[in-house]
Amino acid sequence: MATHKTLLLMCLGLPLLFSEAWAQSHAPPGCSPDLDPLYYNLCDRSGAWGIVLEAVAGAGIITTFVLTIILVASLPFVQDTKKRSLLGTQVFFLLGTLGLFCLVFACVVKPNFSTCASRRFLFGVLFAICFSCLVAHVFALNFLARKNHGPRGWVIFTVALLLTLVEVIINTEWLIITLVRGGGQVGPLGNGSADWTMTSPCAIANMDFVMALIYVMLLLLGAFLGAWPILCGRFKRWWKHGIFVLLTTAISIAIWVVWIVMYTYGNKQHHSPTWDDPTLAIALAANAWTFILFYVIPEVSHVTKPSPEQSYQGDMYPTRGVGYETILKEQTGQSMFVENKAFSMDEPISGAAKDSVYNLVGVCVCQGICV
Repeated sequence: MATHKTLLLMCLGLPLLFSEAWAQSHAPPGCSPDLDPLYYNLCDRSGAWGIVLEAVAGAGIITTFVLTIILVASLPFVQDTKKRSLLGTQVFFLLGTLGLFCLVFACVVKPNFSTCASRRFLFGVLFAICFSCLVAHVFALNFLARKNHGPRGWVIFTVALLLTLVEVIINTEWLIITLVRGGGQVGPLGNGSADWTMTSPCAIANMDFVMALIYVMLLLLGAFLGAWPILCGRFKRWWKHGIFVLLTTAISIAIWVVWIVMYTYGNKQHHSPTWDDPTLAIALAANAWTFILFYVIPEVSHVTKPSPEQSYQGDMYPTRGVGYETILKEQTGQSMFVENKAFSMDEPISGAAKDSVYNLVGVCVCQGICV
């Protein structure tokens, strides 16, 4: 009897051992056999898209972190108070960009409950942070381009934060409604409570995912349209900042059109739904790098430049050095002045020469050349 039980256990255990050995032997090239299959795309050399996007996102995370440190460290050196009022919103924008790079990894790994839920919630929220900051920046630039003074920094940041909170509320409600659905049955206590059944966050159509991002698209469109009036402002020093926003939003619109078409139509037409995750990951990485290259880096490079008023005051009241070279130059200039004065006393100027000098000065004043 004991022999039969042993044989039965061996027969039941052999298929499990064979299946485990088959899974380990069929790990993709570049991945360890002990690695969870959920993370195969991060190391699979046969499908290199995951490794490429992982490297691009990692470089973006490092770049964004360095730019954030530079922007925060430059705060004491910002002379223009109008630019200083925008730093809080720009740091918030960098945090959203950093989140976009991190979300790329959630799109590279294979879908499960946690990764799908994070994609559905954070995709719209992180883009809403970035586009809300652009809308708030455009809002301030329109005042600056017309009046050369804009709203306070806390007002600009509050505008960006409120616009972001709208998307947070939308995504929270959408996630709860789609994940938790009522069965409509009466509970055991007869109090009318429904039995709620959890559904997978991955069980959602591509079109529904895109339709949930309509508010984010409106933010992008608002930033793009709002940047145009900046170029008509009276103070041209703010035009370049409007161009930064305009270029960033124009490229972002192109990226969004491409990924939405591929995600909702192209992949289905070519019978390749496996490209849905790479499409989202490429869209995240491409748009995040667009933010870095066309908006963040130009803004950081201009943040410490003084305003024209401060430059004019610096030219009117230059600082004088007290070094040896300065003293030597002053003494040399004074000695040359004394020598020229002595020489002019030895040789008096003739009346014809005086008249010619006066005439020249009069012509210059009349023609406005000396002004």
